[in-house]
Amino acid sequence: MGGLSIWHWLIVLLIVVMVFGTKKLKNMGGDLGSAVKGFKDGMKEGGSSSDDQPAPPVSQVTNAQAADKADKTTIDVEARQKS
Repeated sequence: MGGLSIWHWLIVLLIVVMVFGTKKLKNMGGDLGSAVKGFKDGMKEGGSSSDDQPAPPVSQVTNAQAADKADKTTIDVEARQKS
């Protein structure tokens, strides 16, 4: 009770084949295989670019751009110390 034997799985497989047909199951298997292959290729491409420098975080880019556009009279309290 509660466990499925090999015979239960064979009956389920037979019903699935009867409902969907072998051609549709073959197409679904091919689509799944190509999706997995594309995912693996994407993971390899993402990890192999170690010599490229990563993009700076968005907050740093925003602060740098804001500092460039800021008026020259504006004092950045983090960058300057009171003397």
